[in-house]
Amino acid sequence: MILFPAIDLKEGKCVRLQQGDMARATIFNHDPAQQAAQFEAQGFRYLHIVDLDGAFAGAPVNAAPVERILEAVSMPVQLGGGIRDIGRVEDWLEKGITRVILGTAAVRDPAFVKEAARRFPGRVAVGLDAKDGRVAVEGWAETSDLTALELAQRFEDAGVAAIIYTDIARDGLLKGLNMEATIALAEAISIPVIASGGLASLDDVKALMEPRAAKLEGAITGRALYDGRLDPRAALALVAGRTA
Repeated sequence: MILFPAIDLKEGKCVRLQQGDMARATIFNHDPAQQAAQFEAQGFRYLHIVDLDGAFAGAPVNAAPVERILEAVSMPVQLGGGIRDIGRVEDWLEKGITRVILGTAAVRDPAFVKEAARRFPGRVAVGLDAKDGRVAVEGWAETSDLTALELAQRFEDAGVAAIIYTDIARDGLLKGLNMEATIALAEAISIPVIASGGLASLDDVKALMEPRAAKLEGAITGRALYDGRLDPRAALALVAGRTA
């Protein structure tokens, strides 16, 4: 079980959105690299980054702060947002990103995602962001006709390292993870699933430790860490207890 602290980048700053709405952004740190270093010092062992501006633009926008983060930490980093072609994938992996996350591309161009997973084994994840049961794209600004399960099944046996499943209705609102939908997805596919959206407290981490969640690879935590609702030491101790 991996607990991923999240850094969402908007105009070079570390922010959290509510339900993916760029107009509802709260700035938590003006120095993302310092924030990343703090997470590493707290004991986290894998970092999750999203280039929010890039997700809307369809190309990387916050490349400079991402590169500074890579210089500031030694832990592995996964990155999503605006990665829409094989050149971008290769560029980020060469710069030190451990795993790229492809979201909109998974809907618009599944062949590209499969090619990336084949060329870079274990280093490509798919981001499935669900709104009212349907997968959202273009920085969550548009909703497709696909369900999360339908899209995930496209990539079975394609070599995708993980599926990151986000419940948009809960994201940034501290309502708790949607364990039922996330576990149901994990049980329906062979690809490891990471829970995202709404992690609010230590109770959510405890829920991740339950036997029913055994198929989950981990969960992403954002706002709860930033506003102090989730104690990093206690959360990581729980996770360590499971893996001990």
